[in-house]
Amino acid sequence: MEIFDTHCHLDVEEFDADRAEVIAAARANHVTGIAVPAIHRGNWERVLALCASQAGLYPALGMHPVYIDRHREEHLQDLGRRLAEEPAVIAVGEIGLDYHVEDLDRERQRRFFERQLAIAHDAGLPVLLHVRKAHDAVLATLRRMRFRGGIAHAYNGSLPQALQYIDLGFKLGFGGTLTYERSRHIRALARELPLEAIVLETDAPDIVVSQHRGERNSPAYLFHCLEALAVVRGEDAELLSAVTTRNARAVLGLDEEPHAVGVSR
Repeated sequence: MEIFDTHCHLDVEEFDADRAEVIAAARANHVTGIAVPAIHRGNWERVLALCASQAGLYPALGMHPVYIDRHREEHLQDLGRRLAEEPAVIAVGEIGLDYHVEDLDRERQRRFFERQLAIAHDAGLPVLLHVRKAHDAVLATLRRMRFRGGIAHAYNGSLPQALQYIDLGFKLGFGGTLTYERSRHIRALARELPLEAIVLETDAPDIVVSQHRGERNSPAYLFHCLEALAVVRGEDAELLSAVTTRNARAVLGLDEEPHAVGVSR
């Protein structure tokens, strides 16, 4: 069995004390690949260094909308240059719009989002989207800019919005929320959407699975998300692991042969 974690912040300080053990546990639990998205200019080098140290870790570079006050215009120029210098980068992310957090400058978010979409387009890379209470605005921007390809991370929009993302070549990320029986909306989406549109993620250290409620989340817990997906869809877990992994590797432009997490290059 192979599972791909399409969104995991392995570089953050919450993993500093035991990162090697976390990666080894993920590998023992069938996680064969992990996408590690950056959130601002200050952690790009950390993400790149971490992913270069282990096979099966794949870096994405971007500027998260929640940290909009930390981003600078020159960071956009840096992003284009780093993408040209770093062939290991598989996506631009984590980028998007967040209209849930109060007091975030929406116009500034929009400007940085559009600029990063243009950079991703020029680099021929997909994007990892962060979207909260802004799906219509993000979809309108993607259509206007004719941008195709990526993952809508931690998807929580409507079914009609999901179908619009799919039409634009996006996969939809599902993770720990699936494991909570009260997450009826998310579980219904995971049941109703075509399997070819679904990828799995943990968003570790956040959005912990129900089996470890109150703890730090971990990529090793991705199999709980897989099991929840199997329950809500009434389908075999091994089939789901194979298809969601294939979906992830296809949308991220990775080769077909998986590299085990934790095996040094």
